[in-house]
Amino acid sequence: MNVVIIGCGVIGAAIAYELSQVKQLKVTVVDRQPPAQDSTGAALGVLMGIISHKIKGNAWRMRQTSIQRYETLIPELEALTGRTIPFNRQGILSLCLEGENFIEWEKLLEIRHSQGFLLEIWDTAKLKKICPHIDNEKIIGAIYSPGDRQVDPTALTLALVDAALNHGVTFKFGVDVLGEEPHPLPREQEGGENFCHQLETTEGKISADWFVIAAGLGSSQLSSQLKHMIDIRPVLGQALHVRLGHSLGNPDFQPVITGNDVHIVPVGGGDYWVGATVEFPINSEEIPPNKQLLEFVKQQAIAFCPDLAKANTIRTWSGLRPRPEGRPAPIIGKLPGFSNVLLATGHYRNGVLLAPATADAIREMITNNSQ
Repeated sequence: MNVVIIGCGVIGAAIAYELSQVKQLKVTVVDRQPPAQDSTGAALGVLMGIISHKIKGNAWRMRQTSIQRYETLIPELEALTGRTIPFNRQGILSLCLEGENFIEWEKLLEIRHSQGFLLEIWDTAKLKKICPHIDNEKIIGAIYSPGDRQVDPTALTLALVDAALNHGVTFKFGVDVLGEEPHPLPREQEGGENFCHQLETTEGKISADWFVIAAGLGSSQLSSQLKHMIDIRPVLGQALHVRLGHSLGNPDFQPVITGNDVHIVPVGGGDYWVGATVEFPINSEEIPPNKQLLEFVKQQAIAFCPDLAKANTIRTWSGLRPRPEGRPAPIIGKLPGFSNVLLATGHYRNGVLLAPATADAIREMITNNSQ
């Protein structure tokens, strides 16, 4: 059975690797550009699962599935590919500012404990003792999640591609999908749904039993070519790579630090990623990066960790996140009107976090509907 995945960011690559382990499937991935571009290439890879306030339903189940899967996935991929995937296992430290509601955190701590996960509430004395480099009078404590993680999104995606290649997946880059190719026979109807036989691409027709649209922002155009547009809008995010030359605080304890929606991500050797902005389009699809917003993010990081004022900015970058309009993120399921076209898109700010759970969900849909 043939499966074609359109898009090779972290979502498409994760799906390809997951499906490559199902023996009866022949998997092909197409993308108009090389892997790990756009939103994947711009992501910070902060995996906020346990520390998120999602506690039930699919939103929590997907986070739980992904956080647990990452513990086995990273060593599995490294063993298969020989690649090193930077994976910070030292948790996430969320700074609490004046006005923070600790009662809500205490409730979350109890829920997570009942689910088998650890969260800790630190007062200012404990925070000062363990992280003396965090110094801001408006910080009234912190929440520490030792079970959450951070991963390098580009390294992860390239490893997923290599591992999928090792399992026989075909990748075709520099290929644009142009739309559905009309079939000489009437399209099959399954319970009132159409069956997509093949798509037209810049390299000719491509046939499959299943098509998976995992193209981020490109999913809107692809779905419109299939006569049912899924409205996904861009939200820009900017980040910085700064070099301090030495670790902030204790070099043996380097968690991700987050506060006021600003992340300080240790990436080794006294280097840190700082981000990210959240910038919405105004009256058009174009979003020029706002330098003032990026400077605000940098100054917020310095306000939390004053030592960062001495750091040099090595590079800045930005990317567009795919945000569904008028519906929750992400979009995982059948494209309306089609029995064999699946959507795995619109993850907004949680693409890296939810990639393993998304891949798992797509595998279930394909294998359960192909018996």
